[in-house]
Amino acid sequence: MRQEALTRWTSENAAELYGIRNWGAGYYDVAANGEVVVRPGGVRGGVELSLMSLVKRLEKRGLNMPVVIRFANILASQIAQINESFRKAIREAGYAGKYRGVFPIKVNQQSEIVEDITEFGAQYHHGLEAGSKAELIAAVSHMHDPEALIVCNGYKDEEYLDLALHAQNMGVQTLIVIEMPDELDLILERAAKLHLKPRLGVRAKLSSRAGGHWDASGGDRSKFGLDASQIIELVDSLRQKQMLDCLQLLHYHLGSQVSDIRKVRNALQEACRFYVDLYREGAPLGMLNIGGGLAVDYDGSHSNFASSTNYSIAEYASDVVEVIKKNLDQAGIPHPMIVSESGRATAAHHSVFIFNILDVRRFEPKTIPDRLSVDSSEMLENLLEVCQTLTPRNVQEAYHDAVYYREEIRGLFLHGDVTLRERALGESIFWRIIRRITELVKDRKYIPDEMESMDSAIADVYYGNFSVFQSVPDFWAVDQLFPVMPIHRLNERPTRRGVIADITCDSDGKIDRFIDLHDVRHVLELHELKSDEEYYVGVFLTGAYQETIGDMHNLIGNTNALHVWIGPDGKITDSKEISGDRIDEILTYMEYSPADVLKRIETRAEKAVHAKMINAREKQALMKAYRVGISGYTYFEK
Repeated sequence: MRQEALTRWTSENAAELYGIRNWGAGYYDVAANGEVVVRPGGVRGGVELSLMSLVKRLEKRGLNMPVVIRFANILASQIAQINESFRKAIREAGYAGKYRGVFPIKVNQQSEIVEDITEFGAQYHHGLEAGSKAELIAAVSHMHDPEALIVCNGYKDEEYLDLALHAQNMGVQTLIVIEMPDELDLILERAAKLHLKPRLGVRAKLSSRAGGHWDASGGDRSKFGLDASQIIELVDSLRQKQMLDCLQLLHYHLGSQVSDIRKVRNALQEACRFYVDLYREGAPLGMLNIGGGLAVDYDGSHSNFASSTNYSIAEYASDVVEVIKKNLDQAGIPHPMIVSESGRATAAHHSVFIFNILDVRRFEPKTIPDRLSVDSSEMLENLLEVCQTLTPRNVQEAYHDAVYYREEIRGLFLHGDVTLRERALGESIFWRIIRRITELVKDRKYIPDEMESMDSAIADVYYGNFSVFQSVPDFWAVDQLFPVMPIHRLNERPTRRGVIADITCDSDGKIDRFIDLHDVRHVLELHELKSDEEYYVGVFLTGAYQETIGDMHNLIGNTNALHVWIGPDGKITDSKEISGDRIDEILTYMEYSPADVLKRIETRAEKAVHAKMINAREKQALMKAYRVGISGYTYFEK
């Protein structure tokens, strides 16, 4: 018996295996009973609540899996952590300016999220960023703090500008950021019609780059922003119109998920040079908007890997304050208000996506004979010999031989020299070899590159009740990694290794890359399914972008959601259940008429009755099924 089988498995082993204490930021952990718990107080500790208890609560209320659970406490905690980190850095550095955070609505546009952010952020005057007319209207409707900012980014037409200027007229701290050279004249024209002076910002196109998935947000080829010569033209134009005092903010955006603090510092150093010279040109400024980019440690490695970060929120704030203070002190210029648009770091942790497993396809090599018939192919004989002589010392040679003999057998099959039955036996022998090699090398420090993918080749496939494209689109689109793990049975040793496939018909609809402290893993440790018990898996840190950029691939819509606030006694004191999309709603989005769809089906059914394919009673049952189905959840239901 293997040593690991003799070792008692506990929830502590599970916490280490899935790295939950590395990426959970104190908000998530594994309890002694083997269930994942949420701690709304984060690193400060306090009460905890089992995710399984929430799942059971939802199912009793008829809200089926999959479901997004949002923890409002974590939003509040992240807002506080960002603001308090800047407050501390400002105080310790003797910085004379203030800090104001703004949340980019595009990160998570759900009304509950925006409402919570303005409520929890009120004590810090935390504002919002809008990149479209719809987002601006939403922002103005939620903004009641006279000191909080609304930063208007993105492309702007007359209507967008009028909305922003009307908001300014109502006393909202609205800043219109010029991102394209030809925007200024239109802004001034619309402002003149309303008889007010607009509060303007300008987005600088820095040469600094962040690297990674979102590198195109910065640099000379970035979509938005003005280069140095265009900014000077803007300054000259405003001065000529005697409106240079309208320019109150310098903005730049390095990119999303900037994992390396050195990139943050380098970009800020360049931005400070822009700020100093703009101030010397006569622009009053007063605000420096450092954009987004504050990263989230999705894999818990605390590194500059794309799905991680090599700095903390506190270090980020400290470095930002230090670089700005140093540069502006050297120039003898007053310290500006620091504005940041940290959306990912604000929202990622608060949301967990949970789904149930529908079925599993296990990888189990078939039994193979000890010897073959006398008329068997020589290549088949050779392959069986590789299997029977495999040892820890010859695994690499055996691997090469197995691959060679399998290809030879396939070639012989194509030419009719090997039967289908013989080919099937050859495949079984080959996979038996691969399974054995995987067991022999899994604990080795060095595994040859050619053999690293074997784990995923023999992995089980767990079929989850979800759509990658709807609920974790960044995994599919930009290779973003998310922590994935079972949310229960963690005091049981996981004995299977698998990948997770969704219910779409697309081959990309699967999760087959998982977090690891040193690299990317291609299998996840999972448990055997039980016939009398559902198996639940959670995808964590999904609060940023995943709910807002999901699509309706295969006409699979939004999932059910639960928005909760956990009280100091560990009980839910406030909750909101949001039903996911029904099939008739999804059809309507795609310009189908549900009534017309049912009418067409009924016409088809009537023809089937006339053709005596079904009878009248069967037609009634058929139509009842379609009427019930069209008003149902787009996912699998119990």
